Amino acid sequence: MTDCPGPGPEPDTPRPAPAVGPAVAPAVGDTVHDPVRGRVGVVMGRVGPYLQLRPLGGGREWDADPDRVRRLSPAELLSARVALTNARSHTRIGL
Repeated sequence: MTDCPGPGPEPDTPRPAPAVGPAVAPAVGDTVHDPVRGRVGVVMGRVGPYLQLRPLGGGREWDADPDRVRRLSPAELLSARVALTNARSHTRIGL
């Protein structure tokens, strides 16, 4: 008697996508990446269907689609803040 495992899944059989919970819209004060503009911004509010984002260092707000932005991880936020600080220091000393 041979010990044969049962038939496995067919190699080309599509597997169901893993369940994903509902997307949670970023809250006011969250720092997000807007891939449409390639910018990082802080959520200042919502106007109609759009989020109002302001650049991390301040400046003019822009509209962003809440379904396209994503919150920054703690490491990404730190990196963005360091880049901003470095840019400001280079401007001050004329580099």
